Amino acid sequence: MKLTRLAALGVASALALTACGGSDSDDTASDTPPETMKLWLAGETDTPEELVNWLESTYEADHEGTDLEIQQIDWGELIPRLQTALSSEDQTPDVFEVGNTQSPTFTAAGAFTDLSDKMDELGDNIGPEGFLEAGAYEGAQYAVPYYWGSRYVFFSKKAFTDAGIEVPTTLEEFSTAAAALKKQGNKDYSGFWRPGQDWRNGISWMFANGGDIATLDGDTWTGQLSSEGSVAGLEQWQALGDTTTAPVDGLDSEAWVPFNNGEAAMFMAPSWARWSVEEKLADDLGALALPGVDGDAAPVFAGGSNIGISAKSPNQDEAFELLQLIYSDEYQQMLAENGLGPANSDFTSAMGDDEFAQAAIAAASNAKLTPASPAWTDIETSGLMEEFFGKIAAGGDVAALAAEYDEKLEAALNG
Repeated sequence: MKLTRLAALGVASALALTACGGSDSDDTASDTPPETMKLWLAGETDTPEELVNWLESTYEADHEGTDLEIQQIDWGELIPRLQTALSSEDQTPDVFEVGNTQSPTFTAAGAFTDLSDKMDELGDNIGPEGFLEAGAYEGAQYAVPYYWGSRYVFFSKKAFTDAGIEVPTTLEEFSTAAAALKKQGNKDYSGFWRPGQDWRNGISWMFANGGDIATLDGDTWTGQLSSEGSVAGLEQWQALGDTTTAPVDGLDSEAWVPFNNGEAAMFMAPSWARWSVEEKLADDLGALALPGVDGDAAPVFAGGSNIGISAKSPNQDEAFELLQLIYSDEYQQMLAENGLGPANSDFTSAMGDDEFAQAAIAAASNAKLTPASPAWTDIETSGLMEEFFGKIAAGGDVAALAAEYDEKLEAALNG
């Protein structure tokens, strides 16, 4: 998912009251093409302007008399606007994007049109698999991947040289490097920028040690924060507090700012953070996939989003043609060239072969998502994971906190 927080509690229940499981378009179909098609994209600049312009001009050239209206909506405003718009044929976007962790909520609520019998028309090699799972419900496919962005580590090459250390190849070496880099700086310098409530990066340490957030057995979710692997990863994450000056109550947003300010040697963020590092630091900027326990790339939390057709759209055929355009070779190529992981893996190589592309691709090789539960949106809204990681960062007993928050997770996921 993107670096965001949802705007209101009870998203799942609100959507369930307003969205429907299918489209009413059969009753309103017309041979007259729509005057306007509406596409809502998440984030004001997340989809580059070049791609937005290409979609508009290409779609309109192929659909004479129809304007493609694309709105790029701030992540904080997106969910409230969708909650209102999706209940009305007049207000709904025809196609819309949501974060990958938000997708199960919208899917289960019936906000998307069933695409199951049209997946072949979108092409082969669609993924990542976790994104497809997040867009599926009861055996049907409702939403599909828009783009992915794996999290990896950005670092100062000079800082490593000054500290006389090599780029780490295991998670243990990463901790050692962070400590060594911390010693090279002043008291306000971070070897690794690690805000206390940054659970989106923190869960990668759990995953790397074989842990998880929660697992599903039949219809029942079981919390896994207190599993052996999760506790081992959380203890490593807690120990990194000695290498950082980031606040205990800090969040995961804009981790590149202290790097730009010369206050941190390393930070972890989705691949698109590269473009937020100041140009003057470009020659010093390095990248590596977070190493796992055994030296392979650690399973990190995947960033990115899903996209689909509104079940209330009166323009179902035209909406699918827009989705096909997004899945076209040209658009997938442009996504990759702009550093956004394409939904069609045939175009992953177009991301390039420099260290940044290599780190992104390696990190994405076994990336994971949060539990694919309709209730996960409300968990994010509640700040439960921030609260849990903040208490760990403050020095709390990891095993005891993990057991306590497993119970809270289970109550929310199974409620």
